[in-house]
Amino acid sequence: MALLSLVNCRNNPKLRLSTKGNRKEAEMQNPAPLQSKQVKFVKSLAPPFMAAMLVLSPICHDPVSLAQTVDIQKGVSLFRQACIGCHDGGGNVIQPGATLFLKDLQRNGVDTEDEIYHVTYFGKGRMPGFGEKCTPRGQCTFGARLQDEDIKLLAQFVKSQADQGWPKIESMED
Repeated sequence: MALLSLVNCRNNPKLRLSTKGNRKEAEMQNPAPLQSKQVKFVKSLAPPFMAAMLVLSPICHDPVSLAQTVDIQKGVSLFRQACIGCHDGGGNVIQPGATLFLKDLQRNGVDTEDEIYHVTYFGKGRMPGFGEKCTPRGQCTFGARLQDEDIKLLAQFVKSQADQGWPKIESMED
């Protein structure tokens, strides 16, 4: 019976305690001011939140450092200088089974940077070697030779392109 009387007090306005000055009760009766304050608060947070998301987003920043970008651009330049005549877009105009696509590199046993470096330096089959100390003479290019560091960059570039399926080469020169 006592429980029933408490329930009745809640529903009977005459028996209810005064709620003047009780902010929560007033807001519960008219939730519009509370919602308006919440919306204003959320709107005030939106610009800084969006700015932080953009700054921290991987969409805006490549995880590539400036040094790596310079190396990639140098690799592009070296590839255009020494390789693109036969290997445009990763293909091979002289020997179709010896492209620079990953499946052909793997089939031909040249799918690591070290192996690409070795073939680029000394040559293999119809491909001439480009190394400064390339021998035998008939296997080496008659054109300009490349320094060891340049061949290393070229091998890194070719491996990277092969791993990505030879996307279009773009550089700062374009």
